[in-house]
Amino acid sequence: MSKVTLTNMVMIRDKTTGKVLVQDRIKSWKGLSFPGGHVENDESFVDSAIREVREETGLVVKNLEYCGVIHWLNTKTFERYIVFLYKTEDFSGVLKEESDEGKNLWITIDELRNTPSENGMPLYLPVFLEDKYSEAFGPWNDEEALRIEYK
Repeated sequence: MSKVTLTNMVMIRDKTTGKVLVQDRIKSWKGLSFPGGHVENDESFVDSAIREVREETGLVVKNLEYCGVIHWLNTKTFERYIVFLYKTEDFSGVLKEESDEGKNLWITIDELRNTPSENGMPLYLPVFLEDKYSEAFGPWNDEEALRIEYK
């Protein structure tokens, strides 16, 4: 059986400024990304997203809206990497300037779209922002460039 990794990502939008919270990640998946992380064995997808946001940003998020899923299939090992996507404007707390993952900052969606990214984050924005998509799928391996299909 192939390995399946379950993760999450949360787009937090400040309704007063219209900006979104991103991390400039320095560990895995380097570059600008929404906060998120791995689902633990004893938690739901939503609970894992809330926990990851709190750990990485210091913020407490509520009323998460499910946006869809991004998943990749390694075409050589058949490993699957699945990211459950959420968004919210309902948050409280004091933002940590940085965590072990990297620095946290508020930017506009246009800034995120136009920032060069080695992790492909701008490619995933349609699933967060456009109701017509519920999935982004990308076959991958270390020898080929990442391609994304929207469903």
